[in-house]
Amino acid sequence: MGSASSFEVSRGFSSQVEERVLLVRLPCNPIFPIGPIYLADHLHKCFPDLPQRILDLAALPVLDVERVLLATIDQFRPTLLVFSWRDIQIYAPVDGRTGNPLQHSFEVFYASNPLRRLRGAFGGLLLMKSHYGELWRNQRLVRHGLRAARRHVSHARAVLGGGAVSVFYEQLGRSLPKGTIVSLGEGEPLLENLLRGVSLNDQRCFVVGEPVRAGLIHEQPESRPKTACDYDYISSIWPQLNWYLEGGDFYVGVQTKRGCPHNCCYCVYTVVEGKQVRLNPVKEVVAEMRQLYDRGVRGFWFTDAQFIPARRYIEDAKNLLTAIKAEGLNGIRWAAYIRADNLDAELAELMVATGMSYFEIGITSGSQELVRKMRMGYNLRTVLENCRLLVRAGFRQHVSVNYSFNVIDERPETIRQSIAYHRELERIFGPDKVEPAIFFIGLQPHTHLEQYGFEQGLIQPGYNPMSMMPWTARKLLWNPEPMGSIFGRICLEAFETEPGNFGRTVMALLERDYGVAPLEEALRAPVMGRAALANAVS
Repeated sequence: MGSASSFEVSRGFSSQVEERVLLVRLPCNPIFPIGPIYLADHLHKCFPDLPQRILDLAALPVLDVERVLLATIDQFRPTLLVFSWRDIQIYAPVDGRTGNPLQHSFEVFYASNPLRRLRGAFGGLLLMKSHYGELWRNQRLVRHGLRAARRHVSHARAVLGGGAVSVFYEQLGRSLPKGTIVSLGEGEPLLENLLRGVSLNDQRCFVVGEPVRAGLIHEQPESRPKTACDYDYISSIWPQLNWYLEGGDFYVGVQTKRGCPHNCCYCVYTVVEGKQVRLNPVKEVVAEMRQLYDRGVRGFWFTDAQFIPARRYIEDAKNLLTAIKAEGLNGIRWAAYIRADNLDAELAELMVATGMSYFEIGITSGSQELVRKMRMGYNLRTVLENCRLLVRAGFRQHVSVNYSFNVIDERPETIRQSIAYHRELERIFGPDKVEPAIFFIGLQPHTHLEQYGFEQGLIQPGYNPMSMMPWTARKLLWNPEPMGSIFGRICLEAFETEPGNFGRTVMALLERDYGVAPLEEALRAPVMGRAALANAVS
């Protein structure tokens, strides 16, 4: 990462140098910006007199973002710019800001009609323009923002973090202004140390222009206790807060824990947040929810990687929901990603009683064999049993079930098994309540699936995971043969016949072509020896 002196910061928070921090959420889909809010709250608790401002560019028209950023810098004159880059959804399977990447890609790769291929190519060009335009725009905002800040304060600095940065830090680091500090994962300890003038050598970060420490993404984050966010303070430094609250239809993010203990082959949560699960104190989570509730919030999204990451955390979930119930937060609705194998009857009843209105299950496949090969850690039979517990407890809301077809060793038998499993979920909740979300994995750096791609010769070391070039996209939108063209044809037919009901249409077409296996077949997996399991995703 370069010499130690690079991170020996002499300008700490002191009476000689008044630091002023501007936290900027770069443009993205307008999801409640929990990351910058928590950063500002943490710094306020460490430095109560520190002037701060939050600027959420996602809540502005795109044409206005640079003008507003520069005007805010001229008015506020920050010494430290903290940029948050939330996502780079290159191969998102749903409609993005410039159309549907999956549909355009599949039309180019798999359509037999030349006109349809041409339509897909045109849509792909628009996506490429949007993707590269966003990359260049966000990097330009960092450059121009830092330049503007240095017109007022010559020693102004910039820190860049967020979900996109944590995943693509190696690529982004090549094109940012020299001296920019790039933060991976949680930013609270880094910013605190930076303002105190403490060395950053032990932080998950690097300085642009200097060598990046090998294996930086795999270093475990520093564990810190989390207290309730002070929303009175946040409202005083973030005028846009009411923009999110006034509509009333947003889920507002609240975090109950960080970290994920699992090893799912395609997921980066374990490296970004670390494998150690760190629980936020129940009383602090409830106190934060109470503040938002008193401001009129009734919809809460628990932003954890998984709300109940393992069975050992069932009691912690019960304690939280019991405290929410005791607090009298009546009429709320909440949602989360939930590993439905980690429930019992008491927890199911608490979920319903406290207003769970929606949840997502990321089982990826309805075949226990493939779930095991992808290191998901799910027992699909237990998931079904626990879904029945939810229904018996009175749950009558929507469920989104994520299927990522054709990840590893997909074949006609496993398709039939997934259909059988999905039909059983429909029998449990009702066909109109279960929404199959059809995903095709976008290959991400730092995952087991990336290593599998290297070993299978599907990608080569040194590839650019941010590329939208067609010859790269075909590899990174993970849909390998021999099943790739089959799924391509099915998805194109679904887009053509009923695009507004894409997931259910795909399942119906797969059932038409391949039939349904006995449910018991889906719930069984051949016993794999340790060596065979290791070789499944290496």
